[in-house]
Amino acid sequence: MPRIHAWKGGLMSTNQIFALLNSHIEGDEEQFLSIALQYAAQQARQGHAEDAAKLKRLVQKARDRAAGAPPPQTPIPLARPRSELQGLVESGYPKTKLDSMVLAEPVRERLSRVVRQQVERARLREHGQIPATHLLLVGPPGTGKTMTASALAGELRMPLFTVRLDSLFSRFFGETAGKLRLLFDQIAQTRGVYLLDEFDAIGARRGDPHDVGEIRRVLNSVLAFMEEPNATDSLVIAATNHVEILDKALARRFDEVIEYGPPDADAARSLLSRRLGKFKLTAKAWAHVAPLAEGLSQGELVRAADMVVKDAILEGAKSASADRLVQALEDRQAFRQRFHR
Repeated sequence: MPRIHAWKGGLMSTNQIFALLNSHIEGDEEQFLSIALQYAAQQARQGHAEDAAKLKRLVQKARDRAAGAPPPQTPIPLARPRSELQGLVESGYPKTKLDSMVLAEPVRERLSRVVRQQVERARLREHGQIPATHLLLVGPPGTGKTMTASALAGELRMPLFTVRLDSLFSRFFGETAGKLRLLFDQIAQTRGVYLLDEFDAIGARRGDPHDVGEIRRVLNSVLAFMEEPNATDSLVIAATNHVEILDKALARRFDEVIEYGPPDADAARSLLSRRLGKFKLTAKAWAHVAPLAEGLSQGELVRAADMVVKDAILEGAKSASADRLVQALEDRQAFRQRFHR
């Protein structure tokens, strides 16, 4: 029996075979065909044009046959982390969409482009291209990075796997690289959106005088993992509040680096209006509110608006109190000044 080598000798890699079997087990025919096209492109690059053409014809035949079939009525089967990752990785199926987020237009355009590439990944692979699969989200806390991962999972109807790398270090110091190996194996076998939160926990610059050998080894492992083929086209999202300490070699591994910041005046008003819902403010009240929203993150604005809405509900009021919203925003501004000097 010929030995399986990763991307050598024209044979399928172990990760490709795992992904192929997993897509068959889960009934995800599109992923199954996408992997077949990936292999066809590999064959074409190695000079096996006839075999590549045969594979492409078979894939097209399968798609033509399925074109008249009714769309599946059930969602993707519930996916869970590998047993060795239970307790470190949370999974779920978010219903959040990008339309529900208040985003700067350039950020929205870039995320929409990623979604389109993922949705039409088979078409890209037919032309020897691959969709964007690695995103780095940077910015202050509360600016929408974590919610973006949920929204992308919701748009793509894929499971969201969330791992907090700081807890991985604290619980398994000395075994972190091995746990990450298991995580990247799952990425290669189970299609989904993977959020690596607090990414600076492993992405600190090599040679930093305050780091330790374990962190350097983990960083080197992550650099190697991110170079591996992603047969499932899973979306890997790293989020950090401290981009300034990330290793430059790691940052270069990402297809997109997207920066988040506080909303501008129009976005802040849109977000507050959405959170206030039926408890609307008058145009005159907004004139007092707008200056106090400046510089606050999406998360801070949401908390201020929610507090006012709760008061209105409990008091049976038909509109939000402008004075209370002003006070809530002033409290948030005071907190920021106290802790961000």
